[in-house]
Amino acid sequence: MRLLHTSDWHLGRAFHRVNMLGAQSDFIGHLVTTAREREVDAVVVSGDVYDRAVPPLAAVQLFDEALHRLADLGVPTVMISGNHDSARRLGVGAGLIGRAGIHLRTDPAGCGTPVVLADAHGDVAFYGLPYLEPALVKDEFGVEKAGHEAVLAAAMERVRADLATRATGTRSVVLAHAFVTGGEVSDSERDITVGGVASVPAGVFDGVDYTALGHLHGSQIIGERVRYSGSPLPYSFSEAGHRKTMWLVDLGPDGSLATERIDCPVPRPLARVRGHLDDLLADPELERHTGAWVEATLTDPVRPADPMARLAERFPHTLSLVFDPERSPQAPDISYARRLAGRSEQQIAEDFVAHVRGAGPDPHEQAVLRDAFDAVRADETVREVAR
Repeated sequence: MRLLHTSDWHLGRAFHRVNMLGAQSDFIGHLVTTAREREVDAVVVSGDVYDRAVPPLAAVQLFDEALHRLADLGVPTVMISGNHDSARRLGVGAGLIGRAGIHLRTDPAGCGTPVVLADAHGDVAFYGLPYLEPALVKDEFGVEKAGHEAVLAAAMERVRADLATRATGTRSVVLAHAFVTGGEVSDSERDITVGGVASVPAGVFDGVDYTALGHLHGSQIIGERVRYSGSPLPYSFSEAGHRKTMWLVDLGPDGSLATERIDCPVPRPLARVRGHLDDLLADPELERHTGAWVEATLTDPVRPADPMARLAERFPHTLSLVFDPERSPQAPDISYARRLAGRSEQQIAEDFVAHVRGAGPDPHEQAVLRDAFDAVRADETVREVAR
């Protein structure tokens, strides 16, 4: 059975101030063309179909167009909701849409109920594990402590229990939206840390022929049978080195895999340049970036006049301007943003405690802070979905 694995469309998202709906529409067309020309048997979409719980109308219209084009193609499609989606909204009409061969899996309670497709060699069971927010699904899965590993492990127990009841030789595919240990992150993924832990071990998915992951935006191999497709388009300059692709997966009759990366259309390359403004404007080596979306980091000791306008004369598609002035080792780092760069909310709060009283929080206080941040994030998730 030939699968086309994609995820993280983020319909409705902009790249800095650039509207990406046109590029997203081009990707949908590319997806449909690839499925037809490569004779794909099933398409799997591993979450974050939309960029936010209440997407703009234009994004909803594009999703509707995608559903119609996939249904007209006659290729079964399995989709799950991600942490950016409203599972309840995305799942509206799932029963009716399923009759057209588009199978939306957004309810955590259905993790152990697969979409079963067949080829000449027998059945393939597709299990959709939507994004599982630990605080919201721990009761459903009967776990005492809300955590990503605990709820995913419980969901996979249901998958294995169902798979054990099926005919010998039934192959299995799991769709999941999670941060799996060993994956490389980018700046455009929303933090899903719970209890100080964001990732889960790849071993959670042992025993499955193929795990189609979503959430991380770089295409990557966690294990031979556990892979991220990555997002089809860039959503931050940290993705400048990404090759945006989908996975074409041939699942053999014995569960063996043969895989190929299918390149996605590139609306415009990304470039990150760094240096003094005058050097960036004069360096002939940078000529290749004149047609790219550019992020420029200026290292001038003193902020130059009209830097964006001057950069735009050479790099018309400059979107981001960062100042990182060169300083001597003795110069104080007075930038608050630089002091906070790369630090989590938990670390910032612990630093504040240490600053106020002269000593950092003890283990019990660290746990209180973690619980507070988890509760706020869970409450924000509930509020966003309820809007």
